[in-house]
Amino acid sequence: MTETTNNTVRGINHDSVSAWLDTNVEGISGPYSFSFITGGHSNLTYLVTTGDGSQVVLRRPPLGMVIATAHDMGREFRIISGINNTSVPVPIALAHCEDETVNDAPFYVMSYVAGTVLHSDEDATEFMTSMQARQALSENAIDVLANLHLANPDDIGLGELGRKEAYLDRQLRRWNGQWEKTKTRELPAMEQAYAELVAAKPEQRYTGVVHGDYRLGNILVDPSKGDVLGVLDWELCTLGDVLADLGYLLNNWVEEGEDTTRGATAFPTSIGGFFTRDQMVARYVERTGFEIANINYYRAFQNWRLAAIIEGVLARYLKGVMGDEEADTDAYIDQVEALAEEALLLLRD
Repeated sequence: MTETTNNTVRGINHDSVSAWLDTNVEGISGPYSFSFITGGHSNLTYLVTTGDGSQVVLRRPPLGMVIATAHDMGREFRIISGINNTSVPVPIALAHCEDETVNDAPFYVMSYVAGTVLHSDEDATEFMTSMQARQALSENAIDVLANLHLANPDDIGLGELGRKEAYLDRQLRRWNGQWEKTKTRELPAMEQAYAELVAAKPEQRYTGVVHGDYRLGNILVDPSKGDVLGVLDWELCTLGDVLADLGYLLNNWVEEGEDTTRGATAFPTSIGGFFTRDQMVARYVERTGFEIANINYYRAFQNWRLAAIIEGVLARYLKGVMGDEEADTDAYIDQVEALAEEALLLLRD
């Protein structure tokens, strides 16, 4: 977290935001200090410390945002408000500001949840020293996902969040179109994977809230006990085929000693002591009662989708539209190719 002085935080109009907080967020008062927690190409997150030392969190779109719909603060606030009605641990949605004169863009405020985020194998090695805690986190992470998928969107106020049906059809069209518009070269594995994904597309049997980016890197945990304290980053959330979330989680749940070209050692679970993928699936089935016979399809789909996303980032770097940021474009190329090949392997397994 980057600490800053009270009135020099990029993305925060200190005086007007402070006045808005005093008026609109119950139970807090200034003076306020703001600290930048995280951000980048995604929404920006700030820790707000109040006059009595308590804390809340403020989220706003990236600076220089171009596409408002891609960073819809009202939608994200609504999602968190709906998830507050479930047993899924998530920060409490406190207030939403649509008036852009306050901070040059919409923003919302939610409660602060203390915890540790495991971004890498190094984080897991440092914080998850107990094998018992690793097992507990495995069970808790899959239980939280099951609870999310069992929630009825209509019952929690999210029934109109998006179309419920034909999730895979919509996703396949969207990301194939993205691939065609941004590809930097011909890549037969991507074209073949798309064709096989379309041909083998399963019927959507289980519909609910899809987080869209559910992995340990978006979960606050108590590393000493393995408890899940909060699920973060709901900006990709929608309604649809919930097994897409399970496939995505499994792709990020790398097992110890696994041979992969995707840089497996960077994944927290690669240090060992966590559930295997088979154990994760078995626990999910136990908790949901869902029948799962084709999880490799969803894993293949998520690898192919991620390849399309990364190719888009690569294209922006190659066009020089990423500002002063530098990147190892060869690494991006290798990752896209590896993901496409892995998608094909999963489809044929």
